[in-house]
Amino acid sequence: MSTPASGPPAAPSHTLSHRAEYFATRLAVGALNLLGWRGASWVGARLARLAYRPFGIRAGVVERQIAAAFPDLSREAVLDLAARSYESLGRTSIETAILPGTSREAILARVERVEGWHYVEEALAKGRGIIAVTGHLGNWEFAGAYVAARGVPIDAVTRGAANKLFEAYVTKTREGIGMSVIHDKDAVRRAPRALRENHLVALVADHDALGLASTFVPFFGRPAKTPRGPAVFALRFDSPVLFMTGVRQPSGRYAFIVKPVDVALTGDREVDVEAIVLRYTQMLEEMVREYPDQYFWQHRRWRRQPPDTPPHLREP
Repeated sequence: MSTPASGPPAAPSHTLSHRAEYFATRLAVGALNLLGWRGASWVGARLARLAYRPFGIRAGVVERQIAAAFPDLSREAVLDLAARSYESLGRTSIETAILPGTSREAILARVERVEGWHYVEEALAKGRGIIAVTGHLGNWEFAGAYVAARGVPIDAVTRGAANKLFEAYVTKTREGIGMSVIHDKDAVRRAPRALRENHLVALVADHDALGLASTFVPFFGRPAKTPRGPAVFALRFDSPVLFMTGVRQPSGRYAFIVKPVDVALTGDREVDVEAIVLRYTQMLEEMVREYPDQYFWQHRRWRRQPPDTPPHLREP
């Protein structure tokens, strides 16, 4: 009897470049850990500043978006804010990289001010879980670690990465600081279970997410595609919605801020969802206006827009 022809050989699970990226990351994190939190954060700021000038990585995107969001700023002020946004992103990236080696006590100590934590306690007391929304402002990974350090069971909805070795490493580090990870493509299936178990489900709600529908709401006056998932989950499971953010202070430590997102029911599910999405987007904008240098301007926030968007409101 003849042997059936085998199919094409399976593609290698990890490419050479993926392996190189993974091992380079591990080596870099090991070296940065030797510098301590402040030293590593300083290095991150300096490296990111070089990415802006002289290398100009995404510099045009950052400058155009800042100028569009803050039309009253002079050209010099736009360039200064852009430079500081790179420094902030560098600090956030490096602080996140060394976060897994940080003790619970050290995480708690790096927060110098907490506003609104009683909203978390009140929401947990209801037993229906919490929908926590945030944006790419300050250090969103540290904010999640802080919630976990306070003893709150947290499931973070995250994007998958092309490099699965790197993704597995990041997932392991997140789990090492007390967070469970839900990939965005699995959110519709896994987030409801977490809410039923009275967990806090955290979503970064200013980028598209796989598996979660989006809608267009104004962000700095321009239509921006924004995930509907947090609002849909909140209405479906009657879960409280909280806006959370961890923003860096002049001391280098953080302020952790919690605000309730109003949920007003009209009886029309679509209207209610749109209203919730608009509200948490407005809350993010309010915080970005307060801490403009800590927003992730390197991402093209207005890349996707409705086809009938007026020319003056299109992507800058």
